[in-house]
Amino acid sequence: MRIIAGKFRGRRLQALPGTTTRPTSDKLRETLFNILAPWIEDTVFIDCYAGTGAVGIEALSRGARAAYLIESDAAAVQVIEKNISWMTTREAVHTRRGQVARVLPTLGPSGVRADICFLDPPYTQLADAVAVIETLAGSTLMNSAGWIILEHASRDATPEAVGAEPHRWTRTRLLKQGDSALSFYRRGE
Repeated sequence: MRIIAGKFRGRRLQALPGTTTRPTSDKLRETLFNILAPWIEDTVFIDCYAGTGAVGIEALSRGARAAYLIESDAAAVQVIEKNISWMTTREAVHTRRGQVARVLPTLGPSGVRADICFLDPPYTQLADAVAVIETLAGSTLMNSAGWIILEHASRDATPEAVGAEPHRWTRTRLLKQGDSALSFYRRGE
């Protein structure tokens, strides 16, 4: 696994041995960031279910101002810490250990306003991730012009919209690539 583009391009990342995590493939990560390219510069990026931290680190490499990496598995958090230990912009990375549903609500009150939130839960936890998105949609954590992106199994259906008016986020794009898919949500579209 490596950083695909930006100032950290080519940097190899450590992975967690075994099947505890399922890292986003290099190909899917490249597709994700090609889509986000016009919006990534100077953003605050949240990587939920971060695993190795590859998606959040890729965001920083491509110009994000800050990245919050949320992961519940202790061994995965140790891998994340190794993967970010060499970064010259270490102060831009904020690692949080805990369940995504518990950690996300603590970010908004601490002054975080996110532009992009990426969720890559274990595919068996899709319902939990959709519930997290529902909470995000109604919170002040996300900037109104931001993105919420959910990685999921391509065979699984995701909702067309999340949240209640006036905080409804609509799926604007569904991209399938092999066994994986990305659902992109924006507010009021």
